[in-house]
Amino acid sequence: MRRRKLLTIAGVVAVLVLSMKDVRCGNNAKEVVLYVSPSGNDSWSGRLPSPNKKKTDGPFATLQRALNEIAKLKAQSAGMLTQPVTIMLRGGVYFLDEPVTITPEHSGNEKNMLIICAYKDEKPVLSGGRKIVGWRKLSQSELPSELKAVAQKGLDVWAAQIPEVKEGKWFFRQLWVNGKRAIRARYPNKGYLQVAEVLDVTPQTQWHEGQKRFRFQEGDLKAWSTVSDAEIVVMNRWVESRLPVVKVDESQRVVECAKRSVFKLDVGDPYYLEHCLEVLDAPGEWFLDKRTGTLYYMPREGEDMKTAEVIAPVLTQIVRMVGEPKAGQWVEHIVWKGITFSHAEWYYPPDFKPGWPSPDVGGFPQAAVGVPGAVYGEGVRRCTFENCTIEHVGTYGLELARGCHENRIVSCTLRDLGAGGIKIGETQIRSDEAERTFGNEISDCTIVDGGKMFHSAVGIWIGQSPNNRIIHNEIADFYYTGISIGWTWGYGNSLAGGNIVEFNHVHHIGKKSDGDGPILSDMGGIYTLGIQHGTVIRNNLWHDIAGLRYGGWGIYFDEGSTGIIAENNIVYNTTHGGFHQHYGRENIVRNNIFAYARDHQLQASRPENHLRFRFIGNIVVGRTEQWLVGGIDFNFEFDRNLYWREGGGPIKFGNLSWEEWRAKGMDKNSIIADPQFVAPEKFDFRLKPTSPAFKLGFKPFDLSKVGPRKRRTR
Repeated sequence: MRRRKLLTIAGVVAVLVLSMKDVRCGNNAKEVVLYVSPSGNDSWSGRLPSPNKKKTDGPFATLQRALNEIAKLKAQSAGMLTQPVTIMLRGGVYFLDEPVTITPEHSGNEKNMLIICAYKDEKPVLSGGRKIVGWRKLSQSELPSELKAVAQKGLDVWAAQIPEVKEGKWFFRQLWVNGKRAIRARYPNKGYLQVAEVLDVTPQTQWHEGQKRFRFQEGDLKAWSTVSDAEIVVMNRWVESRLPVVKVDESQRVVECAKRSVFKLDVGDPYYLEHCLEVLDAPGEWFLDKRTGTLYYMPREGEDMKTAEVIAPVLTQIVRMVGEPKAGQWVEHIVWKGITFSHAEWYYPPDFKPGWPSPDVGGFPQAAVGVPGAVYGEGVRRCTFENCTIEHVGTYGLELARGCHENRIVSCTLRDLGAGGIKIGETQIRSDEAERTFGNEISDCTIVDGGKMFHSAVGIWIGQSPNNRIIHNEIADFYYTGISIGWTWGYGNSLAGGNIVEFNHVHHIGKKSDGDGPILSDMGGIYTLGIQHGTVIRNNLWHDIAGLRYGGWGIYFDEGSTGIIAENNIVYNTTHGGFHQHYGRENIVRNNIFAYARDHQLQASRPENHLRFRFIGNIVVGRTEQWLVGGIDFNFEFDRNLYWREGGGPIKFGNLSWEEWRAKGMDKNSIIADPQFVAPEKFDFRLKPTSPAFKLGFKPFDLSKVGPRKRRTR
């Protein structure tokens, strides 16, 4: 145990030391510099930034060739870099035939790092996609019968032939036109249909037993000729299920699918149908016919398909950094700087069997946890991603899985994500300490616009991984949770302690800023699971968090959450409460401001025979009568809080009035009073000097600098 603690402390110190280094690109006279360019050639030396006049030498054409040169240099020096090495990528798109693979033979060391960076102010893009060319506008006579109605609306349809699709060698579910995500033909174009009746259930059917069929409302779906190419995407509880359609029976109003939903469906669950040729009816939509290899697309206004750059994903991952931690073989001391990673896609393989809750379901039981990262690390330590961009992917953005520690993800932008942003750790607890992931940092990053395909994915997911730092990030526009920490339900073994979450700005979770949603339930700005001694959530701003049926909470301590401190946070505009603890023990919630939850302000669900949490010195403001809901067993402590109901009126704790609540020993030193915020109508929760909160010991805190800090780009 002592050895593990010493290793953990050493790891955190190493991260802090590394974070103070200002890694510059190409400014060291002693370093070796290699160049890569779309106009390069892998048979050249790679020592020139541009081809020479005779075109006999110049940059490499691929990053992999430059990495192989690094391995050769190391082999000549007993496996060690004896001087710093920088690989500079010229601007342009590098279309990859396979992922860039980095292994221990490419690693730098503490004195001589390997830096992979953008050349000057150019923008290099590593792409896992491929351009689609040969577009032509279809005349009305060329339109398939399924699209005849489109011509009557005066809308253009263009098509491109893709032989590999017809031959069964390639299929894709995402498309980008001029850097903007196109829409897989969808019905309805906006909003959602609702399940009318759940079939194949009995009173004995359990909540985790999904269905392959349901009844739809009159006129919602039709037996279109290409409906077997489509998927039903249905949202239920906290997950989405992607269900390949087998048939639609209009007379019975029943849709039958090849897979079952993750959990038991409920009447009213939202869903939509995706990828049916007959529903291609709006600009920006597309359909891929796997029988003919034809890609149909309806251009948006201003798009010229003769010159448009259309890219479809080919690869699942763009970069793989893979060591073997059990053998002490690490990918280490590598810095990525100013690189963009784009165009990757993952979809359930034909033999996909998730195991729980059933081997034939069309989804994951939480957080789309099995979707991999477009940039993937395993056995990676003391590496950095700085000022990088991950965008236009159908996966999570970046994943540091087994045996990754003391890495930094700094000032990066992740956007337009098919799943979530960043995954740290794993769902399992490794018995070998060398294989455990810990001590990583995510700071000053912008992680936005996710869950485009896997709606239940989260902004930052931390699995069985301790002592990570999540600081000064912005996370926004996800259908599910912003930050999720832990993967142990209940009080069993857990490794997720010691994580620091501070100065983050997390907003528009559940309901996106464009108004779409909510479509899922049971979410939080931050969500925790299991025993997490030493995890601290402080100085964060959480707002605009909305659940569908239930569970749009700001700070959400779910099953078994234990030993967590939440302090100096502001939470406002949630649907179901600023704070919720399902069940857990000995958590501390202090010196926070919770404001303007829609239904009730606080929730504490499961009664337990131990100290559940301490709610001390907080300010809670709302407009509801119901203040606290759930299992009111008094195995918690409330004191020195300030409560205020705007507009006046009583407040209730469960079924208890304020007086009855205090008679039970709760909030003995608390008050009901106007906290005197500077401008609450503008969500300015600074306190005026005369605020009565100060008499209760409330300590003001400054959240004006939450979110990413500005840093030098080079």
